[in-house]
Amino acid sequence: MYKTISNEIIRTFNPCYDPSKVIKDENEELPIKDWIQKYMNVVPAKDILWLLLRKEFMPEKDLILFVVRCAREALKLIEKLDEISVEVCNVVEKYANGEATKEELLAARNAAHAASTDAAYYAAHTAYYIAYDDKADIAYAISHNACYAAYYAAYASYAAYAVVNAVYDVDYDARTAIYAAQVDKLLTYFE
Repeated sequence: MYKTISNEIIRTFNPCYDPSKVIKDENEELPIKDWIQKYMNVVPAKDILWLLLRKEFMPEKDLILFVVRCAREALKLIEKLDEISVEVCNVVEKYANGEATKEELLAARNAAHAASTDAAYYAAHTAYYIAYDDKADIAYAISHNACYAAYYAAYASYAAYAVVNAVYDVDYDARTAIYAAQVDKLLTYFE
């Protein structure tokens, strides 16, 4: 598991842009927390999330708990919260803490999918990928699906629409603020 970040390490994950466009010192290698603090006002928060939400930087349990936290934050934006969403988050959290089985996790994922509760579904779906899939799929699951739970907080209109058709717009500034809050929370995992 990586304890530091450098441009070379970032490139191993095939980012959509070369990190040297933002981080000029090719020889710089910093502890993760120091890197985040130094570059959080330079590198977009969603890119920091994309980079760090993977098994190469965080243990499985922490990844799952972070996803649950993001899903719960997304659910706070919904006026008429359904019990399936709450229960799915509970099952995913229990799974991360060793209190639920993979079968219960799969059942929760399927229940959320059937109920179209997007934020909860992506939390369960991601935990399922983390638990079941091989390393090649993990990178996709973490960089794509895990972030969906976080992104549904930012794109609350979609999560709310899927659950209760209640919220239609979250502007760019609100999304940016939500991403920044997620990065702040992510910092606590690298103490």
